[in-house]
Amino acid sequence: MQVISASCTRRAAAVVLLLACAVLSGGGALAADPLPSWTESPAKSAIIAFVEKVTTEGPGFVPEPERIAVFDNDGTLWPENPVPFQAAYVVDELRRRVPDEPGLQSDPMVQALLAGDMAPLMAGEAHDGLMHVISLTHAGMTTQEFAQSVTDWITVAKHPRFQRRYDDLSYQPMQEVLRYLAANGFKNFIVSGGGADFMRVWSERVYGIPPERVVGTTARVIYELRPDGPVLVKTMDQLLVDDKAGKPAGIHQFIGRRPIAVFGNSDGDKEMLEYGTISNPHPSLGVLIHHTDGEREYAYDLNPKSSGSLKTALADAPLRGWIVVSMKDDWARIFNDP
Repeated sequence: MQVISASCTRRAAAVVLLLACAVLSGGGALAADPLPSWTESPAKSAIIAFVEKVTTEGPGFVPEPERIAVFDNDGTLWPENPVPFQAAYVVDELRRRVPDEPGLQSDPMVQALLAGDMAPLMAGEAHDGLMHVISLTHAGMTTQEFAQSVTDWITVAKHPRFQRRYDDLSYQPMQEVLRYLAANGFKNFIVSGGGADFMRVWSERVYGIPPERVVGTTARVIYELRPDGPVLVKTMDQLLVDDKAGKPAGIHQFIGRRPIAVFGNSDGDKEMLEYGTISNPHPSLGVLIHHTDGEREYAYDLNPKSSGSLKTALADAPLRGWIVVSMKDDWARIFNDP
């Protein structure tokens, strides 16, 4: 009886050892969940199935250099309500400057922005009012001065609803997608309507996306050699608005490869989703983040508080095979733990 008992003990120990090795190696059914903040939903399954398909030798395999993933920022990687975070920066900067600059006090677009009235700023296809107030806080300074201004602001500014720093409000489920894709040979890029210089200040620290992989709204800079060294001065000339049809153009101009994974949340991302998924020679994935959770974040599609309207892209999703992620149903949590 003692011999049999020892044999059984040795077998049990061997089984435990094999299971431990499987867990540590990441193989088999016991591999760690790459998306733990997602519920067990079709959206999560589709993302994982896509990654496994394009990284496994055989039909659907995509060579690593061509594994390009692009992400809108506002509303896709972090909130864009009640206003996009860059707009919050502009508001705070103007509030700081208005007491000392009478000309700003009489500016109708500045008055609208400080009153929280986004309608006149967002009017028109080019959002001229918004571009005007952005120019007041972006143009005329060096790129170093602007980066320092954004750094100073984001270090102390807090979201009016969540009372947390803006850079602490990235979506935890999307952080996991970024890491999951990077671990599987993807290059992640931000392709956003936000200013490239604004996002490059913190994108690597917050998302692990280096500044050279940030494609955003840009304008001409002017080189100057000053007594203390060379500088680049920001202007609002030759403005490239990286939104809607500007996103595929920006991808071509700054990335040079067609993406196979596209993540967005609004009609402003529709053309980017089309570019990445329609007639792509490789398997492709299109994902729309649908803001459906009014308790933990915001609930909107047609009527956001500012930007982020989602109508035509949402209607096209079932026709194009795009995955629609419901924040309420598909995300077990929205943000990281405070």
